[in-house]
Amino acid sequence: MKTRPTKPSTWLLLRIWSSIGLQSFGGGASTTYLIYRIFIEEYKWVLPEEYNLFWNLSVMSPGINLAGMAILIGRKLGGTRGVIVSVVGLLVPSAAITCLLTMGFLSVERFPATQAMLNGVIPATAGIMLVVGIKYAQPLLKEIKAEGLPRLLMGLIIPLGALLAIILFQVAIPLVLIGSALLSIAMFIRPVTQPAALGDEFTGETRRSGTIQAEEMCSVSNELRMIEPQMSEEAHD
Repeated sequence: MKTRPTKPSTWLLLRIWSSIGLQSFGGGASTTYLIYRIFIEEYKWVLPEEYNLFWNLSVMSPGINLAGMAILIGRKLGGTRGVIVSVVGLLVPSAAITCLLTMGFLSVERFPATQAMLNGVIPATAGIMLVVGIKYAQPLLKEIKAEGLPRLLMGLIIPLGALLAIILFQVAIPLVLIGSALLSIAMFIRPVTQPAALGDEFTGETRRSGTIQAEEMCSVSNELRMIEPQMSEEAHD
């Protein structure tokens, strides 16, 4: 059985990202799903928690999210060379295909078959986005569920609140992201109290142990003092 490398070579990384760029029909949702499936499920080079962290950093940064994902994953797997080949492999093939399809679409956009095709692509893209959302939520829900029901309920408040803020109140997306980040800090931050308690307990144990050792030494010293006259008398006799 052929074993897969723990980290890809530069050439393999370029081929993987180029294949993603060539298959990225349907917009960012399909590309995101391909990245998740290849790097996490197939090759297992990236952990789901790492992937969620990379995605959050890409969303919080201005610019193209997928380019940010390519940079972060490429840096993890190949350093500077990994960043270069990942960005080139993702953007160059997809940009070339987009230009060719756009030129061809201008000549067939009025055909009924073209309009029907577009009507079918939109629901399919929505389904892909739903799958990607479930993939993102699985490790987070597992972690929150392990911490108890209150944490799980608090973890569900944030996405529901963001959904309502965007759909009902039409709040700007940057404001929603900033608000979600601040709310997460308030809800999920853990005060660092346990190490101090452990330190106090350790200090107390150390002091008690030192006291016991001192008492034992005093007891042994007293016994030696009592034995010394007897030993000197025996030696004198």
